[in-house]
Amino acid sequence: MFKGATLLNIDGKNRLAIPTKYREELLIGSLVLTAHPHGCLLLYPVTAWNPIQRKVMQFSSFDKKSSGLQRLLVGYAEDICSDNSGRLLISAALRDYAGIKKTLIFVGQGSHFELWSIEAWNKQIKQIKINDKEELPDELGGFSL
Repeated sequence: MFKGATLLNIDGKNRLAIPTKYREELLIGSLVLTAHPHGCLLLYPVTAWNPIQRKVMQFSSFDKKSSGLQRLLVGYAEDICSDNSGRLLISAALRDYAGIKKTLIFVGQGSHFELWSIEAWNKQIKQIKINDKEELPDELGGFSL
C-alpha cells in the first residue's frame, strides 16, 4: 500500500527520482503514468493499471463524458521504466498537462501515486473542508477518525 506525501524535484533531464522507500515495490515491474481529470498525474504499477484500462475502454465512445475520460486516462497513458538509479522520465506532454515545472509532490493513494505541481496541490488541499456530516459522502456515514 502506497501512502505518504513527499516533495521531489525534477532534474535537468526531466527525470523524477522515486523515493527510496518505494523503489523496491514500485520498480519490480513496469509502470504506467497518465493524466487525472483533477489536473495531476497518476503513477500505477502496470498490474494495478490494467484492470482500470480494461474498464475505461468498455465505456461508450459515443457518450461525451465517457469518451473524454478515455481520451484523458488512456490517451495520455505512457508505459515507463526506471533507469538504473530509480529515476523516471516524465514526458513534456504529461508535465505540461499537470503544470509540473521543477518541484512536485508525490502522494500515495493506496494502489498508486498522484503527482501534483506544488501550486495545484496547495489549491486542491485548501478546497478540502468537511465541516459537518452532511458534507461527507454517503459511504462514510458513521465514520470517525
